[in-house]
Amino acid sequence: MPVIEPAVLVPVVAVAALYLRGWMTVSRRMPVRFGPHQAIAFLTGLGIVLLASSTLFDASGHRLLWAHMIQHMLLMLVAPPFLWMGAPVAPILLGLPRTVRGAVARGLAWRPIRWLSGLLTHPAISWIAFVVMFWGWHVPALYELALEADLWHHVEHACFLGAALLFWRPVILPWPARSPWPRWAMIPYLVLADLQNSVLAAIFTFSDRVIYPAYAAIPRTSGSALEDQALAGVIMWVPGSVLFFVPVLWLVVTALDPPRSIRAESAWSFDQLRRDAPARGSRSPRGS
Repeated sequence: MPVIEPAVLVPVVAVAALYLRGWMTVSRRMPVRFGPHQAIAFLTGLGIVLLASSTLFDASGHRLLWAHMIQHMLLMLVAPPFLWMGAPVAPILLGLPRTVRGAVARGLAWRPIRWLSGLLTHPAISWIAFVVMFWGWHVPALYELALEADLWHHVEHACFLGAALLFWRPVILPWPARSPWPRWAMIPYLVLADLQNSVLAAIFTFSDRVIYPAYAAIPRTSGSALEDQALAGVIMWVPGSVLFFVPVLWLVVTALDPPRSIRAESAWSFDQLRRDAPARGSRSPRGS
């Protein structure tokens, strides 16, 4: 049975508890926008993070590059879209204790924090951060550092997940997020991301030398380090491209204008969610 380190398991369980606590409140206030499928999507995303961080992939990833590549794809291409589909901002904020919630809300409203969050969530910055982390941690020196030390391995995964969350945010655009770019711009945004993914995948697939010496030094009962590397490239190339293509297809076929019921519900200001929950007997979503 896969084992998950407490350094990963505890924060994930805490986030899940906060989300569910807040979701129970916000789903009563905004049932159209926050239905069961949002909670299922978010918990699925957390489950994928746990799976990617388990010994099932950690142990194999130290011996097989293709296993390590699947681990990276789960953290960068699979878990983040599911997490954003859960529209986690409002539920997590409401899940916090009231005193903490007020402090967090004031912190988010502080002008330097608003400026920094606006900068980091701009699609151009998000795309660049994703590509820099993607290529940076595949540089042999950094990659092998993460293989040798658990601390750096966790840092690597945190960088992957953080950059991927920034990258997928303007694509999923979870409520109450807004983007300075039109929705159609997300199509070239994803296509270009897939292109750079394909370039790195091709390097792994067609290289005639082992890029990471640590894998060449491992005794093998079957196959070679070069074959392992080529398989990792194919996994990155084919399933990776599919994971970029599916949201492109979704953007093409999905109506850009939300249903009226959701538009009407959106008129309720997000600032309302930052306040204390209404009394249990209140039926109005604007009650305080």
